[in-house]
Amino acid sequence: MGQSAGSIFLLDDDELVLRALKRLLGASGYGVQAFLSAEAMLASSDLDAADCFILDLGLPGIDGLAAQQALTSGGGRRSIIFLTGRGDIPASVKAMKAGAVDFLTKPVDAQALLAAVEVALSRTRAEQEQEYRRTSVRRRLESLTPREAQVLDLVVAGRLNKQIAADLGTVEKTIKVHRGRMMTKMGVRTVADLVRLVALADAALGALDPGPTTTTRGDAVRMLDE
Repeated sequence: MGQSAGSIFLLDDDELVLRALKRLLGASGYGVQAFLSAEAMLASSDLDAADCFILDLGLPGIDGLAAQQALTSGGGRRSIIFLTGRGDIPASVKAMKAGAVDFLTKPVDAQALLAAVEVALSRTRAEQEQEYRRTSVRRRLESLTPREAQVLDLVVAGRLNKQIAADLGTVEKTIKVHRGRMMTKMGVRTVADLVRLVALADAALGALDPGPTTTTRGDAVRMLDE
């Protein structure tokens, strides 16, 4: 039994191999959808639900490398394992550079395949968790008013309330109100926690470094969504 359930898309033009691998993966606790052609797999309405792809390299029509390119063309990463009936070093190097998890030679050792699947699923889970965290930060930033977003940038820059008030042409008491509301919306209690969240947002949004008169992170998030 696999360490964790996962949805696997299996692609091989050899029906006997396809059936054998589907039985192996199914018996190990995975949900498997099997395809005899890349065209059929790429047309599946469930494509985005797959946690791992196992692709035969040598396919008629759209081959394994072309299928990998199609799967990753949207910019997202996919956890892909390649199978090949021959040792193809140039193809394996190209596949790995494009982000493949592993490259296995047929006949595939069952334990090696299952181990590769667990590595692939671990990568998928890690990327999903990272995306969840980024989405959470994005939503918090979107909830800020323009003034709260300005205050956030200046707090992270190390400015004190009095200095922020001078920068924004207001009084310190007003800044304290904006700062308190901003910290609540961001879900943090300390400046250190706020800095960590902003670092995560910067990684997702392109390392913004706005000043008091430039575009804020909140503005950037809204522009990205337009």
